[in-house]
Amino acid sequence: MKPGFDRRLLLKAALACGLARGAAAQGDPASLAPQPGDRLVRLGDGSKTPLAPADVALGAMQTAAWAMDPATGTMRSSTRLNQILLLRLDPASLAPVTRARAAEGVVAYTAICTHNGCDVDDWIASDRILSCSCHTSMFDPKDGAKVVDGPAPRPLPALPLTIAEGKLTVAAPFTARVGFEKG
Repeated sequence: MKPGFDRRLLLKAALACGLARGAAAQGDPASLAPQPGDRLVRLGDGSKTPLAPADVALGAMQTAAWAMDPATGTMRSSTRLNQILLLRLDPASLAPVTRARAAEGVVAYTAICTHNGCDVDDWIASDRILSCSCHTSMFDPKDGAKVVDGPAPRPLPALPLTIAEGKLTVAAPFTARVGFEKG
């Protein structure tokens, strides 16, 4: 048996169960993908305080967040597929398509690696690159989270942002399907 086989199998099974649960719970607002108008809230913030661009440190490691319906306070946290990574970068360093999706230099991407569904959990500060520690896929957040190294087959889906009432707000759905490639 190859090392890591059980982990991959477990991840795929968990995702399949999550997708099945999501289909059954389509009426559950907490299971919906981030919606236009949702505010972004730091992961683990029990006070549900919406983030402003200044709350995301310039050039620092990613901030994990959830989307929240501002009208009801519903956190879209019923599935890990909704977890969002926020980075604040110099707007002048962003590729044009990335700059168009950013809000005051803050970019948002899914936290789910497109290779095997692991969490994108590392930040290589010297290169300003996001990385998945499972299989070392690396993504350039300045250029649409394009794959710059590793086995990931496609960029991380982006979540376009805007500013509403001074807070980071979802402008449009993810730019592509969130999840990994089935193989």
